[in-house]
Amino acid sequence: MLGKAAQRYNQVRASTSTPGELLLALYDGLFRFLNGAKVCFENKQDPRGRELVSKARAIVSELLLALDHKVAPELCANLAAVYDFALSRLSDANREAKASHVEEVIRALTPLREAWQLAVPKATAEASAKK
Repeated sequence: MLGKAAQRYNQVRASTSTPGELLLALYDGLFRFLNGAKVCFENKQDPRGRELVSKARAIVSELLLALDHKVAPELCANLAAVYDFALSRLSDANREAKASHVEEVIRALTPLREAWQLAVPKATAEASAKK
């Protein structure tokens, strides 16, 4: 029963959130999976670590697919390069069960996450002020 309530909550949240809020939620989930995978690999819990890496890869893949190169080609090319790097290192992490590969992804994506955490509320506030 509780699982269905949580699932319904997430569906409502996804349908009522702004694109920026959804982006932040994706990054939150991504870092939760990355940090979990790192801990699992450090503790020799390789199957669980690989599962979490797979979830992180799915999110990075979605972020890559969502880029709109027509709107901001240079920005999208730069983001695509970072996401491609992350996908490559996550493949290595899955294959080798190494926390160091996951750490590289965390280091590469942390500045993006921090930038979005600043930009999304600012953009939301500016959009509200224009109304």
